[in-house]
Amino acid sequence: MFILTETTPNPSTLKFLPGRPVLAEGAREFRDAEAAAASPLAGALLAINGVETVMFGPDFVSVTKADAEWAHLKPAVLGAIMEHFTSGAPIVLDAAEAAPAEFFDAADAETVATIKEMLVTRVRPAVARDGGDIAFRGFRDGIVYLAMKGSCSGCPSSSATLKNGVENLLRHYVPQVRSVEQV
Repeated sequence: MFILTETTPNPSTLKFLPGRPVLAEGAREFRDAEAAAASPLAGALLAINGVETVMFGPDFVSVTKADAEWAHLKPAVLGAIMEHFTSGAPIVLDAAEAAPAEFFDAADAETVATIKEMLVTRVRPAVARDGGDIAFRGFRDGIVYLAMKGSCSGCPSSSATLKNGVENLLRHYVPQVRSVEQV
């Protein structure tokens, strides 16, 4: 098995591409052992000293490190991913992660539908290329609330991505949007 590795805009995160599907849809992020109980692979990766967060996308695994060097972590991460995929074990044991509740006024349902469509078709693919994910959380008083995951969470350029990229895009196509905030 050959696993490609790509850098991301976040120097603390690497994107690993195993050359096969990881998740059928969406993205899952694991920040601790309790959350990783739902995934043997996430558990194995978080057990590696220096690994802080793991995120699965459709065809990739993003790993964020704490205070370790990639030269020491990368072989262990590659080994855990390879071992998992050759074992045939499932990536996740439960069907799906419960999505956090969204908030918006019922009168804004059409605006929210447009915002979500823009996120799914234009923003998420670009963010996934960098090893991350973005999810709608709410809309109130012209402010769109989004959650960043994977390499985008804590990335030095995530604020610029939100303000210069996502906010400008949404404001252009959805006049009701005044700004975008990260939750």
